[in-house]
Amino acid sequence: MRLSTGRHRRTRTLSIAAAVAVSAGAGGVYLGLSNGGAQAAATTVTVSSTAQLESAVARAAAGTVIQVRAGTYYPTATLKSAADGTGSNRITLRAYGSEKVKIDGSKLPDGSWLAGIYGDHWTVQNLTFQNSPAQGFVATSSVGGVFKNLVTANNGDSGFTLRGDGTSDNLVQNLDSHGNYDPAGHGQNADGIAVKFGSGTGNRITGARLYNNSDDGLDLWQFSSPVTIDHAWAFGNGKNRWGDSAFEGNGNGFKLGGGGATVAHVVNNNAAWGNTLHGFTENSNTGAMALHRNTAYANAEAGFYFATGKARLARNLAVGNKGGLSKVGSRTVCAANNWDSGVSAPGFKSTDAATAYGARKADGSLPATTFLTTGSTAIGSPMN
Repeated sequence: MRLSTGRHRRTRTLSIAAAVAVSAGAGGVYLGLSNGGAQAAATTVTVSSTAQLESAVARAAAGTVIQVRAGTYYPTATLKSAADGTGSNRITLRAYGSEKVKIDGSKLPDGSWLAGIYGDHWTVQNLTFQNSPAQGFVATSSVGGVFKNLVTANNGDSGFTLRGDGTSDNLVQNLDSHGNYDPAGHGQNADGIAVKFGSGTGNRITGARLYNNSDDGLDLWQFSSPVTIDHAWAFGNGKNRWGDSAFEGNGNGFKLGGGGATVAHVVNNNAAWGNTLHGFTENSNTGAMALHRNTAYANAEAGFYFATGKARLARNLAVGNKGGLSKVGSRTVCAANNWDSGVSAPGFKSTDAATAYGARKADGSLPATTFLTTGSTAIGSPMN
């Protein structure tokens, strides 16, 4: 749906009491387009109950701002919307001020996503999506989304997902996604963030921490357009923390393709450590990916596994990976990595990861740490 918002807008701010009107059965305020479809309401709605939240999301239109008061909310059906905002009249779902909000899927039917956005120009920020029986948060064929300062934790499939054709120009910034595990698949599907089964340019993931997930930290399986990933950390993925006797989680830090896609992803200034497979892997993607100043440390297999593709690896650092520093094929171009001739590995200031789990900075960016930092501006991740 691509509807114009028209020339005339009206702004209303609803108090919590007035917002009761958007709850089921209240019969009150409709947060949508006018009957003619050419005029959008610019409306701020403050919600404080699960029913209000469900209704506000379902009725959102261009210009709607949904502010969620502190607390834990338990939807009984997937929070979803196919409404479109515009570049100048976005739809926003966010916590109220600096309040802490958790949206919990433990009361959803089996197999349900916790949240699903099918529209364009949404901003979703400062919220936690947890305990879903399936995916935590999914944006499908979305354009121009901004998904910022989110937590997706302990869900029954991937924590955060972008998917579908036409998935373009989305920004995922400062995501924490951890503890996601799919019992039905014995852990083989639940990634920290999945950009899968689709296409669309201009998508960027930055400032993410993707850790302790049953499958991979990041997975780009069958996404046929380039994705940019920078200043992200993936660690501790693929370990069986759930006592699953048939566990099948993979455990790559950054899985950069697969399923026949040939794509030139851009991967800069990231770090992968303590994963049960590779730190960074092409996963059969033969595209000319570019990896610059990434660090792979203490992964159970290779730090960098690029056996068949045309990837370009420059100024990357691999230390202490049990499967070797790197496994690269003849078509991979390598320059100034620490496994290349004449290049030495600078020492780390710290190999204690405790501070990497710490609180984020006030703006939501990654915590300050000396872990895996070297002081070098020439090689390896700067860890910020």
